[in-house]
Amino acid sequence: MNAYPLKLTPYKKGVVWGGTTLKNKYGKDFDGNDLGETWELSVREKENSVISNGIYKGMTLKEYLGNPADYPLLVKFLDANDSLSVQVHPQKTEMWYIVEAQENAQLVYGLNKSYNRDLIKNAIESGTLEEHMNYINVKAGEVYFIPSGLTHAICKGIVIAEIQENSDITYRLYDYNRPQADGSLRELHVTESLDTIKNITEEDIHRERYSLGKISEYNLANCKFFTVDKYDFTGEKSFENDKFRHILCLDGEGYINDEKIAKGDSFYIPEGLKEYTVKSESAISLIISYTK
Repeated sequence: MNAYPLKLTPYKKGVVWGGTTLKNKYGKDFDGNDLGETWELSVREKENSVISNGIYKGMTLKEYLGNPADYPLLVKFLDANDSLSVQVHPQKTEMWYIVEAQENAQLVYGLNKSYNRDLIKNAIESGTLEEHMNYINVKAGEVYFIPSGLTHAICKGIVIAEIQENSDITYRLYDYNRPQADGSLRELHVTESLDTIKNITEEDIHRERYSLGKISEYNLANCKFFTVDKYDFTGEKSFENDKFRHILCLDGEGYINDEKIAKGDSFYIPEGLKEYTVKSESAISLIISYTK
């Protein structure tokens, strides 16, 4: 197949906690004011990125890759106009890069004490679970690594770039008793969550985040599930590619080879393109994700 930088149109998802930031600031076309997720790199059964340039325009990335039964990586933008539910994943590791954060914006990042199943179960039943969450203030430019088993939630006022294993398994522990558009409450998975939560220390998180070693000053994570680098530069920079690369533009504009790239854009560098060059006359900010 002809190998060139493939510009991707994401799968877009309206959700109860979504907003308009991705539409107004990151160029995402969407009907409605509840855009919460754009799945920038998505090779799935139903939710797929679509190629929007060159000879493969209109083809899903899944089709371009030969309809693989599974694919290792999922990359998203998330706009938390309201707080997301408190979740835990049994088999999914992910990483968050804070793209934007309002003043005093927070995350739930684990529990504020060692996990005790009976204590948390009683807190859910008594409506006091929030007292046991570890809330931390965040700002743009920070990175948070979330291994499976860590309780977590994105609170309102944050835009995140999320890189994760391509898995659907999510257990919702708590959702603030918040109704959906039809007035119903979203399903909770209390028993499954209680079975999944682990005691995870900061040392555990750092160890897993760089389990394959920190390979450069640009490296944000390097584990068995994904490698993520971030580059901020002006001028011209060349990159090597072996398996594939996904490029997410956080800010600025320029060119990948001859393809224009701007804030909010997403590109897939296929395996056959062994080297590519990014040029920018002004500052450009990129997250590049791949697997070993």
